[in-house]
Amino acid sequence: MADDVERAMTDVADDASWLDRMPMRDTDGNVRPDFVEAISQAVQAANAGFLCEIVGELHEADLGDLVQALAPDDRIRLIELTKADFDFSALNEVDDAVREELLEELEPATVAEGVRELEADDAVELLEGVDEDVQDEILDKLPLSERVAIERSLTYPENSAGRRMQTDFIAVQPDWNVGQAIDYMRETPDLPDRFYEIYSVDSDQRWQGAVSLDTLLRARRPVPLADLIDEDRRRVSVLEDQEEVARMFGKYNLVAAPVVDPDNRLVGVITIDDVVDVIEEEADEDLKALGGVTSDEELSDNFLTIARARFLWLLINLATAFLASSVLGLFEGQLEQMVALAVLAPIVASQGGNAATQTMTVAVRALATRQLNPHNAVRIIIREAMVGLMNGIAFALITGIAAYLWFKTPGLGIVIALAMITNLVAGALGGILIPMALDRVKADPAVASGTFVTTVTDVVGFFAFLGIATLWFGLK
Repeated sequence: MADDVERAMTDVADDASWLDRMPMRDTDGNVRPDFVEAISQAVQAANAGFLCEIVGELHEADLGDLVQALAPDDRIRLIELTKADFDFSALNEVDDAVREELLEELEPATVAEGVRELEADDAVELLEGVDEDVQDEILDKLPLSERVAIERSLTYPENSAGRRMQTDFIAVQPDWNVGQAIDYMRETPDLPDRFYEIYSVDSDQRWQGAVSLDTLLRARRPVPLADLIDEDRRRVSVLEDQEEVARMFGKYNLVAAPVVDPDNRLVGVITIDDVVDVIEEEADEDLKALGGVTSDEELSDNFLTIARARFLWLLINLATAFLASSVLGLFEGQLEQMVALAVLAPIVASQGGNAATQTMTVAVRALATRQLNPHNAVRIIIREAMVGLMNGIAFALITGIAAYLWFKTPGLGIVIALAMITNLVAGALGGILIPMALDRVKADPAVASGTFVTTVTDVVGFFAFLGIATLWFGLK
């Protein structure tokens, strides 16, 4: 490897063949350690020509993975050495913590130069997470027109369409014909890199409608655009939540959607690649929330940051665990009289918790996608209760027989069977009713449901099993 690197660094013209000899990824799609080591050696040797050639060949996603894999000092040096050849959109592919560290370490002028080459949505995504002071320093280095566009997007709420939109789009007058629109697109050098439709606006930039490219190119040149404009084209508000935008894209099979301000002026466009990012982010956030992990936790964070972030939910879980354990304290005498109760009680609680988690996962996802709504809520609640009842009966038979064979105590199998049915039904109801209640009060069901649902199944499980056992065996 050292010979290959040295040869490549002294012969930049052979860089492409060097990339062929040393591909970036292995067969599993992971970044190869020897590739990272080769780039690190080039960085330390300050071979800017070689690095510029390599960086220029990489897709932004691959470049982001490379930056992530390098040592912190090498990341800074790579960007400084490659300068204009470094695609700053690659920094949107790395962990938030890594990106923020890089933007704070790099000179504002260097970052500003890279930001100028980005589309507005990528520039906003790059800058929105850094400290305001650093953000202002970078923005001050930008030309006025570009700075105003980015600053305006940054004023919109976090996770809104205004933050996600591109501000570059094609807008034409409604009194043009097809030929004029096509000539305009051919002759104008500053068009978006990728677009799927053109938009019609009046003199005040107010929305008039849209014309898809396939419709435009099938029409003859003299045809007025007014005959092709779709005035009912679905559009979104700058203030609309990005998750709602993603849901609209999925429901209506969109590849692009115009964005308008409260005065119906066209201010941007959201495309399908932006929506894919939103879907991934929202899914990642929901998955972390179900486990009591904050959405901004990254693999690159240090252990102190992660420990502090996770502490609160662990503390809440501890409090609910004490609550569940207090139920056992109510039956201290009964547990002393029959040791089997202490052995079997956790089985009932655990099985109820597992059943509740299944229901809760389905309910949280259904609420997030708006599939669970007031129109079908009663039917879904009854369905989940019946699922809990059916599984409760099945596991009542299994655990009842097992308990009798294990302890040879008459009636113990019946006690655990009844408790199992009770707790699985309770778990099913808790798994759906708790997320619905949290959603009703505008709390995030994904974040808080798990703790409350587990508490319900623990308390109901212990109380049902020990209470039924007390009545059955006449324990005191």
